[in-house]
Amino acid sequence: MKARAHVIVSGRVQGVFFRSETQHEARKYSVKGWVRNLPDGRVEAVFEGEEENVKKLIEFCKRGPPGARVTDVNVVWENYTGEFKNFEIRYGYRL
Repeated sequence: MKARAHVIVSGRVQGVFFRSETQHEARKYSVKGWVRNLPDGRVEAVFEGEEENVKKLIEFCKRGPPGARVTDVNVVWENYTGEFKNFEIRYGYRL
């Protein structure tokens, strides 16, 4: 079953290659979507793919790459849209 998750990761998650490692994991699990830094130090992402693989990516976010210190992961399950062709790192902040 296809699934979509909107994820906010808190803690020491910027400056530790969180986005690039998330992209690597997403590609490994064929998950599409995006990841970006937020101005308040958190990381935001949207994951779409097979539910099992989206859950694996969320589990990765709970620990992050070496150097990260994740304190919280907020997950909101949304309706799958299929709008993404790949997984990208987004730069800048759009509200």
